[in-house]
Amino acid sequence: MIFEITDTYFDEVINLGNLVHGEGYLDRSSLSMIVEKGSKNGINSSFVALESGKLLGFRLTYAAEQWDIDKWCSPDEWSVPTEHVGYFKCNTVAEEARGKGLGGLLLQSSVAALKRQGARAGISHLWKQSPNNSAVRYFSKAGGILIKDHPNRWNDTSDHPDYICVICGSNCTCTASEMLLTFN
Repeated sequence: MIFEITDTYFDEVINLGNLVHGEGYLDRSSLSMIVEKGSKNGINSSFVALESGKLLGFRLTYAAEQWDIDKWCSPDEWSVPTEHVGYFKCNTVAEEARGKGLGGLLLQSSVAALKRQGARAGISHLWKQSPNNSAVRYFSKAGGILIKDHPNRWNDTSDHPDYICVICGSNCTCTASEMLLTFN
């Protein structure tokens, strides 16, 4: 049911990502770059969830030291040195598959891969405006600790120049909750 992501799944991942998060969220070039940043020491930290050959969800993750710590990050407030912190880029589950624990299974797969790569924690920016704030709730349930809220996080056109938020349109004012998940 959970498999490492490969380019075989790219079209389905792009379609689901753009449906859930908004048009322009993913394209083939950005997805290729994300998957490349998630691979380290021959270990892929991004995964897809399939059932009967149908894509139900995906988790995109960057390996430690293979992503940029930008203005939306607060590394001075993290309890783990930055060189040991991966980045949970995106977790997406199709509407018909939500509430069944799939997001947690995808997260567990990425955590296991990050640990094998040598990471001791992962940071993420969770979409506070997700339906019923489910993104923050599920990450908190997994042990994530809130570091800081960042209003207007996805209104940064340099990261997503063609992004159209499913809630706000082209002028996204959604908040990102920066959360840290440490590994045992």
